[in-house]
Amino acid sequence: MLKNYLIIFLISMVPLIELRGAIPYSQIFGLPIIPSYIICIIGNMLPVPFIFLFARKVLEWGTDKPIIGKFFRFCLEKGNKGGQKLQEKAGRGLFVALLLFVGIPLPGTGAWTGTLAASILDMDFKTSVSAVMLGVLLAGVIILVLSVAGVNIFL
Repeated sequence: MLKNYLIIFLISMVPLIELRGAIPYSQIFGLPIIPSYIICIIGNMLPVPFIFLFARKVLEWGTDKPIIGKFFRFCLEKGNKGGQKLQEKAGRGLFVALLLFVGIPLPGTGAWTGTLAASILDMDFKTSVSAVMLGVLLAGVIILVLSVAGVNIFL
């Protein structure tokens, strides 16, 4: 059982999959839903401070490297696009926009992309992490409800 908890913890840390994949996977394992939810939230949030502080710098550094450059440019462009969309739609309500961007579980949204977008927009650390945390909690609840209801979110 501990092994399964470790697996969902690690899955929730993977970009683009995050807890949107980890929570349903926990139900495939037959794990209790509340401990699984908490573990997935922690796993999804663990990389956020590192993403905010270092991802932009690392991506900018790697854009001109031969093997990794294309992928790093893709990630930086994705973050830029996400940041621009948030800025355009939100104006002064950037906190709520970031929360909803992370919290509504759609492809390409989530803690990784939202945090990178916040970093690119030069939002302050505390505001960014708070909005992302609330968004992760919201996404977790949505995925949890869908998983318990038996909705196949992988279609």
